[in-house]
Amino acid sequence: MEGFGPSGETIIDYSMYDAIATGYGKIVFIIRKEFAENFRNIFEPRLRGKIETRYVYQEMNAFTDGYKAPPERTKPWGTAHAVLTAKIVVNEPFAVINADDFYGRDAFRRSYDFLVNECSPTLYALIGYELERTLSEHGSVSRGICEVDKQGFLVAVNERTKIYRENGKIVYEENEKKSEVAADIKVSMNFWCFHPTVFDFIQKSFTEFLKSNSQDPKAEFFVPIMADKFIREGRGKIKLIPTDSKWFGVTYKEDAPVVMKNLQELVDKKEYPRELFRVEDLGIK
Repeated sequence: MEGFGPSGETIIDYSMYDAIATGYGKIVFIIRKEFAENFRNIFEPRLRGKIETRYVYQEMNAFTDGYKAPPERTKPWGTAHAVLTAKIVVNEPFAVINADDFYGRDAFRRSYDFLVNECSPTLYALIGYELERTLSEHGSVSRGICEVDKQGFLVAVNERTKIYRENGKIVYEENEKKSEVAADIKVSMNFWCFHPTVFDFIQKSFTEFLKSNSQDPKAEFFVPIMADKFIREGRGKIKLIPTDSKWFGVTYKEDAPVVMKNLQELVDKKEYPRELFRVEDLGIK
């Protein structure tokens, strides 16, 4: 909810603005029920009349098929579980993003084109970012390195948990060993494109996940786990769509000024207006 834009815009404001500008017709917010009213009061005024909005809540027991979480578990089951909760309001091809990541207009444009013209029950997509465009200057990051075949379809997303710049190169650490990785290799920043038939697959996969993990208070069912299963079982393909957009977000608190600087530069270049939505809609006095 922190404001980074020149008129106090949040990062998600820019995503909503780009979604509307590129043709998307509906925004579904997956949130916690306890702050739903405050959330609606903030975002509904700026979106009213511009795009359809729906809200779903990622409750602990949603779609768990009778499996009970252990008492010590304090949060729901991960990003794929979050997507599954949107099943009740999504009936068309759709994209999934993180609310606190800036993805850029090009990514929304390419995803919209795919969803309208190519998406099917056997073809999904992932927007791929150049690794060097997703790093932080203030510490290491975790990224999903995309492995693709000769046709540009995803083979796997390999999670690397400690990536950083060192002596003009980009390296990652694994098992106390450093390995260099190409600056332009594509990584996942969780911008996925799915057909609505994915919900049944996620639900089935989630039930299987719970059979083995329901009593683990820290186990999480992530979108890449589901996507990997979709590929391995031969259910279809996932197209990697490259974008030249620069991703940015706040991995470390020191990244906040960089995010503000990046947004100001985009405004100065006239890629975004100084005020994304009308001043009165934002409640600015």
